[in-house]
Amino acid sequence: MPRSVTPFILTYNEEPNLGRTLSSLRWAPRVVVVDSGSTDASRAIAASFPNVAWFERRFDDFERQSRFAIEETGIDAEYVLALDADMAVPAPFVAELEAMFLPGDFAGGLLPFEYWVLGRPLLGSILRPQLRLFRRASVKVQQVGHGHKFTVDGPIHRFKAPILHDDRKSLDRWTNSQLGYSKKEQDRMAHEAPSFKDRVRRSGVMPLIAGGITYLRAGGPFGGRAALHYTYERVVFESLMAMRLLGEETPDERK
Repeated sequence: MPRSVTPFILTYNEEPNLGRTLSSLRWAPRVVVVDSGSTDASRAIAASFPNVAWFERRFDDFERQSRFAIEETGIDAEYVLALDADMAVPAPFVAELEAMFLPGDFAGGLLPFEYWVLGRPLLGSILRPQLRLFRRASVKVQQVGHGHKFTVDGPIHRFKAPILHDDRKSLDRWTNSQLGYSKKEQDRMAHEAPSFKDRVRRSGVMPLIAGGITYLRAGGPFGGRAALHYTYERVVFESLMAMRLLGEETPDERK
């Protein structure tokens, strides 16, 4: 088993997801969970797994929360696997980790995702591969809009076996999260040079574009209800972004 890898998970009221994620990490000698003050059964679920170490820290942003997990929870493994509580690690990924990643002198691993909605896998998604596996001693963490990213210097292994993304939280919880995420993205855009994607968002047409692309990536009519559900998720988020941006005052209106 890959004893030189320690996964960590950031949690807040992840009762619908956490047990499934931790079950997929039984191969790891130690799993670190950093919680932001959950009021549901997350802690009890974590305590039922003997390889889990539970920590609590008041949430300020993903960058500081991740740094705490990496630097202040006693992780001494060479590599760290950064997961969200709705991500599960299947056996093919662990096999590739052992057979191809650990024997090589890699600084990090780029992980693809298999996206699940309504209990079934989509044919595809707009979620791009992410650097989620990295050498602990050399990783850099950066807050980007509502999320965060990890970077390392050195060779990167591109995994073929995917991580599963399967968020089963309630619609109310999901919607509230999107409101916060869209506000953070708006704040990011106010302080950065606009990318092409930012310009399209400011035009107000991104919900229409995102809806079409997402539906096709998810399998279109062959994806059934899951593809439609996923498409509506992306349209809702991009619609929130569009309404926020279209509602901003122009320079002339501020005078």
